[in-house]
Amino acid sequence: MPTNRADSVTNRATPTDSDTKRVLLAPIFVDLDGTLLHSDMLWESFASALRIAPLRLLRALLGLLLGKGRAHFKAAVAAVGPVDASTLPYRGELLDWLDQRRQEGARIVLATAADRSIAQEIATHVGIFDEVLASDGRRNLKGRAKLAAIRESSADGQFDYCGNSSEDLPIFAAARQAIVVAAPSTVTTRAAAWGNADLRFSATRSGRIRMWIRALRPYQWAKNLLVLVPLITSFHFTDLGDITAALVAMLAMCLAASSGYLVNDLLDTQVDRLHPRKRMRPFAAGEIGVAHGFMAAALLCALALLIAAAVSPALAGWVLFYLFATVTYSLFVKPLAVFDVVTLAGLYTLRIAAGGSAIGVEVSFWLFAFSAFVFFSLALVKRCGELVQARERGDQAASGRGYQEADLATLRSLGMGASCASVLVLALYVQLPEVSERYATPEFLWGALVAMLIWLSRLWIDTGRGLMHDDPLVHALRDVTSRWLLAAVGISFVLAYAVGH
Repeated sequence: MPTNRADSVTNRATPTDSDTKRVLLAPIFVDLDGTLLHSDMLWESFASALRIAPLRLLRALLGLLLGKGRAHFKAAVAAVGPVDASTLPYRGELLDWLDQRRQEGARIVLATAADRSIAQEIATHVGIFDEVLASDGRRNLKGRAKLAAIRESSADGQFDYCGNSSEDLPIFAAARQAIVVAAPSTVTTRAAAWGNADLRFSATRSGRIRMWIRALRPYQWAKNLLVLVPLITSFHFTDLGDITAALVAMLAMCLAASSGYLVNDLLDTQVDRLHPRKRMRPFAAGEIGVAHGFMAAALLCALALLIAAAVSPALAGWVLFYLFATVTYSLFVKPLAVFDVVTLAGLYTLRIAAGGSAIGVEVSFWLFAFSAFVFFSLALVKRCGELVQARERGDQAASGRGYQEADLATLRSLGMGASCASVLVLALYVQLPEVSERYATPEFLWGALVAMLIWLSRLWIDTGRGLMHDDPLVHALRDVTSRWLLAAVGISFVLAYAVGH
């Protein structure tokens, strides 16, 4: 794929043989969004602006509502949300073909409805464009407006055009040759009917369901098993109504969690593109459009709230608070050292509170205290794992986080201290007089303490060895020893309750 070239946008003063040859070839005008790129630059800038300066983005939205026009809105968003042209998901096969045509003497022009500042930066990076036609804050260069600009730029009105959307159909009809790139089937069919279509790049990506599954991260739904904790600790697991309410609450939290993951990935798109593994996420790789991501997040959010409200208003309140907290975390808290891990620990604990509200059970102080310490420890495991990986790559800081390699020892100490505190809380709970009333043989609970201590210790050892590549709970589900240790915790509680009854 072509990269930066010194001759990115040229204006030659003296005619050459190459210039003469170019006159004989029709210029090729190339659309940007969805054509040269797998992504859409307005939405890329929107996501960037939402992460960097949400209040300024709000002012730009107000300007659009007040009638300042889409071109003005695009310019305002581009000024607030810069995008790194070097990391964007380009169509390599199209770039190679355009580069070859340019070497043969064709004049290549970038013609886009994106704002000029963005288009110029991309043209400079790619290095194959002789001219840039783009929106300029006053005129939105889309559809027939783009066609008029192309005709003005074409000396004899003859041109080829690379595009992908229904807005490009008038341009396809006027072009000498319509190069259809990854267009919907309706657009491809209409363009082919005119007899001037080149369909070599028309195929769209397959496996979109698989891409959406990756974006929704269903494997992370395992965290929502925490919703069932109050059902188990209150011994309501024989009540069919409570079981149903708890399972429906877990479904609502799963949808809310996926909504939060979509928003998080949308805001982190540019940061993820610099990460060796996260750059393959669907939005960073351009496999799913940013606009579709925002729409899906809103739909999942609405579904989660409707399902939660069907169980109880209290559960709907917890789900709404969870959604608010995840968006706040993604927008403001994530780069703040310590605040981020406290928020993550709170989001874990919130799942337990939601489970309690679903079945009408008050969660005890001891369960909240244990959850706060253990999940604070797990959040620190995640951050330490990221720092260890950054160190292995030679980076001094974790991308997009508020931590540096020098913080690793401090974070490890805090995390191991929180792990020990969680086990201590559990030990104090076991000694309470009311525990003897709730459990027939509370001595079995000491087995849970030992299993928790071993499991948390192993997590920190794996983290130090650079083996913590995922969320610690997901890591635990994939690790055989961790699964057995967590099973031992559950078995200990079951035996303490059942043996002697």
